[in-house]
Amino acid sequence: MAFSPLALASSDGVVEYSGSGSITQGVAKTIESNIFECANGRSRVAGIGEITDAEGNVWTVPAKNNYATGPKAVDLYEGCANITPKSLADVDQDSVPVVVIDPDGEEVTGYIFADNYFELYINGTLVAVDTVPFTPFNSNIVKFKVSKPYTIAIKAIDWEENLGLGSENNRGKKYHAGDGGFIASFSDGTVTNADWKAQTFYTSPVYDLSCLKEEDGRRLSETCTTEGTDEGQDAYAIHWQTPDNWMAEDFDASSWPQATLYSEDDIGVNNKKAYMNFIEKFSGAGASFIWSTNVVIDNEVLLRYEVK
Repeated sequence: MAFSPLALASSDGVVEYSGSGSITQGVAKTIESNIFECANGRSRVAGIGEITDAEGNVWTVPAKNNYATGPKAVDLYEGCANITPKSLADVDQDSVPVVVIDPDGEEVTGYIFADNYFELYINGTLVAVDTVPFTPFNSNIVKFKVSKPYTIAIKAIDWEENLGLGSENNRGKKYHAGDGGFIASFSDGTVTNADWKAQTFYTSPVYDLSCLKEEDGRRLSETCTTEGTDEGQDAYAIHWQTPDNWMAEDFDASSWPQATLYSEDDIGVNNKKAYMNFIEKFSGAGASFIWSTNVVIDNEVLLRYEVK
């Protein structure tokens, strides 16, 4: 599919973007300064912002979410709440509430680690949202009752400190792009792998729009820089509208690309107890970290998988 180029003024003159997304530039307006308070320890500020593109469309960054109102997942490990078991044996799994999708269905337990935030839908029903939107890193357990076949849909968000700019103050740079990552296993044998679908809906920071391309439904940015900078205040962001029914059981995601796999080293979990204390339910269960094709600057990724 061909798209009309969009000409944008930049400090270097005029650049062209010929993709299907909407472009914004610069910092977003903060509409919520922080949606999470860490009762024990420290956390990064999890704000929400809005930014307007050249056509007047208003975009929420890092993404629209149900953190404030959605049912919270049960924590496996969550330092802010002093939930720090050393292993799964120390977790009271029997106390986890069961969300009933199908009364005569199978009870399924899911183990989830998201960098940074997830929302879990089963057949279009919102089952649980992450308890920590940004940091510190946590992990969760969920239970639901459903009949096969059923559809898992995940909204995964790599949160940002610099709203609208896809970055955070980190590693000695004021504007450093963090990475995402999502991994899960379920008691019916379902695991995250390359058979899942993964589509990108928000990419930032981008400093040169010519690094972007679209090919066979993939929104590609592999040649875009991921280096941190102290001068990232004018970065571009690319936004795509999420379909209203993207989480529905009958939504057609056949045009979405397959998920890209990432290693534990890629995501950097070897020093994170929220992951390592339960590794037998993650990579030990055969699950892989998944994301879009760019785990660093793709910040909102929707995932889908049909369990047969």
